[in-house]
Amino acid sequence: MTEFTFMEPTANAAAEKFLRDGYVIQPAENMDALDAIRTCAAESAAAALGTDVGDDVGTFLNDFHTHVGVDDLNRVRLAAIDGLNRQPWLRAAYFALARDAVYAVVGNELAMQRRVNLSIQLPDDQSSILPVHADVWSGDSPYEIVLWVPLVDCHDTKSMYLMPPEPDRAVQANMGADFRGSSEEDLFAAIKDDVQWMNVPYGNVLVFSQTLMHGNRVNEERETRWSMNCRFKSLFSPYADKRLGEFFEPITMRPATEMALAYDLPKGFDRD
Repeated sequence: MTEFTFMEPTANAAAEKFLRDGYVIQPAENMDALDAIRTCAAESAAAALGTDVGDDVGTFLNDFHTHVGVDDLNRVRLAAIDGLNRQPWLRAAYFALARDAVYAVVGNELAMQRRVNLSIQLPDDQSSILPVHADVWSGDSPYEIVLWVPLVDCHDTKSMYLMPPEPDRAVQANMGADFRGSSEEDLFAAIKDDVQWMNVPYGNVLVFSQTLMHGNRVNEERETRWSMNCRFKSLFSPYADKRLGEFFEPITMRPATEMALAYDLPKGFDRD
């Protein structure tokens, strides 16, 4: 007899990897969308600097530290974020990069973050360090995942690190006792031998659980890191401080849900 399962085989494989490792790295599901997003990011940053991208978008991004200094970086980054998020196609294109992976890990009725974020980390830039943290510590729901997309090849310190689930649970379970009064640097020093650096070449995407500790360090590579991130969650899973309609927006509501939300029980039958 044929073996039946509730989940499709590809979803099972993604789910097993996500539960085991806390993340999934895979090729982007739509390279045209990724190339369009990368070009828009580069052109928006170039416009803020009053320059041109040139013949090779990848070279412009990797060598971005030759175009801008640390003092002007945040202004240019914000201009690039604005340029990206003003595009009416951006969020749908971003979702297309990992639609099947997000469906497999999260579900198919989804809420998506309303604005997509962009990080730019120059070589040796001390100001762009994101200290070790888990997003749930600052108002995110544990039901959210992050879709992290590199616009250049990201590896080693030109990338981010992630704490694997098993050691992460052990550290977080005793954090109040072990790290009370300690700094973020103290915490990183305690976990640095366990963290995994996410090596994600351009053309690939990373889906990870933001319940796990993660962050970045000083970029010791000779190229600039560009990466984007956006959160997704199941539409009807619990929210935390970041609410539906404020931080999140429904994107894949199904017809039965739309009909149910529009339905009102008949009135006039209440007993006195």
